[in-house]
Amino acid sequence: MTTTTSRLLSLLSLLQTQRDWPGALLAERLDISHRTVRRDVDRLREMGYSIQATMGPDGGYRLDAGAQLPPLLFDDEQVIALAVALQAATLSGAGIEEAAVRALTTVRQVMPSRLRHRLDALQFSTIATRAVGGEREVVSPDVLIAVSSAVRAQVVLRLDYAGVEVSRIDATPASPRRVEPHRLVMSSGRWYLVAWDLDRDDWRIFRADRITPRTPTGARFVPRGIPGGDVAAYVSARFKGSAQQDQWPCVGRVVLRTAASRVLPFAGDATVEDLGPERCGIELGSWSWVALAASLNRFDAEIEVIGPSELVEAFARLAERNAETAVGGAA
Repeated sequence: MTTTTSRLLSLLSLLQTQRDWPGALLAERLDISHRTVRRDVDRLREMGYSIQATMGPDGGYRLDAGAQLPPLLFDDEQVIALAVALQAATLSGAGIEEAAVRALTTVRQVMPSRLRHRLDALQFSTIATRAVGGEREVVSPDVLIAVSSAVRAQVVLRLDYAGVEVSRIDATPASPRRVEPHRLVMSSGRWYLVAWDLDRDDWRIFRADRITPRTPTGARFVPRGIPGGDVAAYVSARFKGSAQQDQWPCVGRVVLRTAASRVLPFAGDATVEDLGPERCGIELGSWSWVALAASLNRFDAEIEVIGPSELVEAFARLAERNAETAVGGAA
């Protein structure tokens, strides 16, 4: 027979899963009488939950938002969602960073030790940068916790990796890999692990959705310093194709024969200067000169290159390739 406390938690959990619950169905799910359901609902109301009685042949109950915040009930998946949401809020730019930290601390204090352990295990950095790759990834919460726990414990992580690292596109993956995990990061909705690869003797960035952690983990290690000392700047630089500095290796300036207002919504991290009606200047970066030339064509406007000469040469190479493609397509 369940205790009153566990029964109340079960009732609260059910009320949180859908809007309306018939009283008879609640009694059946909890294996209690209709009278006990009514008493338990009254107890929850005394605790601060706003539970409204619903009309109908059988009558029922609805959990509404109340004026006060009563004790909350989270399952394991909700704990992970809460950790991700509140930690990611530090990048929102809405002035809620401190409030998010305090909220996470407050919720943590009232959680059972089992859920608190899972909450503490998931630590990561949020990075405001344009990530590589176009597809959306799905990462198992268990993988995120396993990787983050290895970072926190400073132990060597053994893993299978289905793919190539973000920072070494031409690398040949081997299995299993042995890495010293430095930091789990989230960028543009994607998850990555920054780690020192013991077999490659170099830093690597791994996509988390391609990681399968192996057990047991390896020995403890003394953390190495990330190049430049800032993991966010390091990852951002790698995404831009730069070895160290957080900046595009190829930067050019052009004048577009179109209005700045038509360019700005699609300019990304470029600098746009209004030069008058149907004319604007734009300074833009990319990982290669040809890629930069190709990206400028997306504005569908006549282009005057201000500099450097490498960008002019890139437009010439791009024109040759496009002409060959056009001839091949016509054939």
